[in-house]
Amino acid sequence: MSIHGDAVPDGSWRPPYLLYLGNAPDDLAIKTARGLAYWRPDWCVGQYRNAHCKPTLGLRDLGMAQARAEGADTMVIGTANAGGTMGPDIVADAIAALDAGLNVVAGLHQKLRENPDIVAAARRNGRSLFDARDPAPGIPVGNGRPRAGRRLLTVGTDCSVGKMYTTLAIERAMRQRGCRADFRATGQTGIFIAGAGVPVDAVVADFISGAVEWISPARLDDGWDLIEGQGSLFHPSYAGVSLGLLHGAQPDALVLCHEPGRPHMRGLSGYPLPELRRCLEANLTAARLTNPAVKAVGVALNTSGLPAEQAQSICQATSDQLGLPCQDPVTMGVDAIVDNLLACFAN
Repeated sequence: MSIHGDAVPDGSWRPPYLLYLGNAPDDLAIKTARGLAYWRPDWCVGQYRNAHCKPTLGLRDLGMAQARAEGADTMVIGTANAGGTMGPDIVADAIAALDAGLNVVAGLHQKLRENPDIVAAARRNGRSLFDARDPAPGIPVGNGRPRAGRRLLTVGTDCSVGKMYTTLAIERAMRQRGCRADFRATGQTGIFIAGAGVPVDAVVADFISGAVEWISPARLDDGWDLIEGQGSLFHPSYAGVSLGLLHGAQPDALVLCHEPGRPHMRGLSGYPLPELRRCLEANLTAARLTNPAVKAVGVALNTSGLPAEQAQSICQATSDQLGLPCQDPVTMGVDAIVDNLLACFAN
């Protein structure tokens, strides 16, 4: 399966997609669907929402049979919840989609293939199921041996601060300049966008660094692997995944991602976000275990909750504070970050 940023998934499930929002309570709950709608709009036929769904992607609301009639091949369960479970509504809707002739894919921790009713519906309709959070067999233990090629890893002050968006934006900007650059997905949304990857939060802890080495092997074409970060070294729930990524990525470059104004770590009201310099230094220290020459090349801020003028001001203040280019990848692009990356590693 290709892992280039413009890839189409191989196998029996593929776009066009119907994006399933179900009864999502807020925008954060549909981040998988939103990522697909933003980065692969040409793959998305419409959205499916139940009566109590609050957010929208701005796509057409379609029933499952209607979406199939209009060319949709696969329904992507684009919601996320604490624990990644499938409630009765998701199970019922997955079965309805299969009965309407759609394949169903999901990135939840609870697998489609573990539900006998969903499996039976897929079989009677000749449809396919795909669980993105199902690591490939045979992932090795990491070894930390130096390998050829250049790698960039995005790291964060918290979960869900824009690491995937930043990595994809850097890939797009580098490709527009004629650079060889490939997005390496480490989460379910990134896997749907890229067509391949490894769900590192579903990998047994001893194998996380090996999984990252596996998706980003040695390369000899002067290109860059741009590795999607996960979690945060400062999040008590997810720091282990973040550390494994830092060691397995063997990064030459780090970009720090942050959301200004977030009051506390996601899901943990007693833990404030770390100060930016402290967070960056901690990530650099951890990364030096497998690449002593690692450099910080930029800061990416998610300023979606701020007025434009304030967003510009806080990016400038952050840049002055850390001595690194700072941009919001969605509203400002990442040209300054890419400029600094290429300058730091010019031959």
